[in-house]
Amino acid sequence: MVKKAFSPARRNVLSRIWIGLGIAALLQMLAGAAFFFISGRKQVEQHTPQLLQAGVATDFPPGSVTLIGKGHLYLARLDNGGFLAISRKCTHLGCAVPWIAERKQFECPCHASIFDITGNVLKAQAPRALDLFPISFQQDMVMIDISSPIKRSTYTAEQLVFLQERR
Repeated sequence: MVKKAFSPARRNVLSRIWIGLGIAALLQMLAGAAFFFISGRKQVEQHTPQLLQAGVATDFPPGSVTLIGKGHLYLARLDNGGFLAISRKCTHLGCAVPWIAERKQFECPCHASIFDITGNVLKAQAPRALDLFPISFQQDMVMIDISSPIKRSTYTAEQLVFLQERR
C-alpha cells in the first residue's frame, strides 16, 4: 500500500496565498504611510466662512438672549448693547444647554453646569466658558460665522461686538 502525501501543487497554492496576503498587507501599509506624509505637507487651508443671517440688530433688545436654531447657538445682547454669539454646546460633555430666562442663566441638564449671559461658568462641571462664534454686521444685519467656533477660558469685555464702534 502506497501512502499518499500532500502533493507539491497543493503546497505551492498555500504558499502563494500567504505571499499574496503579505504583499497586500505591505502595499496597504505603504499607501497609509505615503498618505500620512503627503497630507502632512499640505498648507493649512483658510476656512470658508459659513455666514448665518441672524436678523436685524434692532430686533434684539439689550439684555436679551435669542435662540438661533439653525446655527445651534444663542445670540446674546448685553445691557451695554454688545453682542455675543454663544454656542449651545456645553464645554463639559457637549450637551445642549438651554437658556432659563427666569433665572437669566444657561443651565446644562446633563451635569448641572451653570453659565451666565456671557457664557461664563458660574457653577462647575464645565471646565471653561461656552464657545463663541464670530459676529459681523452688514448694514444693520447681524451675521454669524458658524464655521469657526472660538474656544475661550473665560469671558472678557473684548469679546463683545458692537453694531457701531464705541467711543
